[in-house]
Amino acid sequence: MKKSIFILSCVALLMGSCKSEFNAVYKSTDSEYKYEFAKELFARNKFQQAATLLEELVTIKKGTDDAQECLYMLGMAQYCNQDYEAASATFKKYGSSYPRGIYAEPAAFYVGQSLYQGSPEPRLDQSPTNGAITAYQQFIDLYPDSKLRPEAQERLYELYDKLTQKEYLSAQLYYNLGGYFGNINSNEESNYTSCIITAQNALKTFPYCNLREEFMLLIMKSKFELAENSSEEKRLERYRDAEDECYGFINEFPDSKNVSTAEKYIAKCKKVIKD
Repeated sequence: MKKSIFILSCVALLMGSCKSEFNAVYKSTDSEYKYEFAKELFARNKFQQAATLLEELVTIKKGTDDAQECLYMLGMAQYCNQDYEAASATFKKYGSSYPRGIYAEPAAFYVGQSLYQGSPEPRLDQSPTNGAITAYQQFIDLYPDSKLRPEAQERLYELYDKLTQKEYLSAQLYYNLGGYFGNINSNEESNYTSCIITAQNALKTFPYCNLREEFMLLIMKSKFELAENSSEEKRLERYRDAEDECYGFINEFPDSKNVSTAEKYIAKCKKVIKD
């Protein structure tokens, strides 16, 4: 017990000493000493404290031999401290300030990385995801032979999958709302139509996505529901459209577990069209 108290006391004293040292350096007017201490903090993974000093130093160091390193290190300190919004802004600033700088390539990569880290789950607004995609694509265009290119491409695929997932969730929601009230009305018809449009647009934007079957299934089911609940004047045309969609689904996914659903729809469509 006494040993534990002693250890905790030593840790507290050490932390207090480190904090005292940082405060002394922070108040110092010696920029060289402050910069060296910031680099030491960075090396010791004290990223928050390093960033605090570097935020001041980037202005002081502007135009000096240390300017590029200082700005890039600030971005890395922010990134390692998980302040991704600030990091992306700093790396962008490096790219615009030093387009041919010694850290231009990794800075361009970390613009994408920072935005990637801030990319939310598919249900939420995907502005950071779109920003990350743009940043990674710009990086690949600028540095096609970079060793970081494979990682950037892998992240791109991952981000495109997230955008695809968001579109799928939207289309699925429209489909679910379409039959919510049990019988078709103008709002429900609009929901089925919105499902079809959302899914079709997603397939145009992401033609090789891993949710292609799911999108086409939603389109097929929505068209059949529209036909089932149509007014007399639209009924025949919509059953024909639904039948065509079912055949298209079977042709593209002959081994799908949903082929039986398509075949059931076809049988119903043929009966209505024949009659």
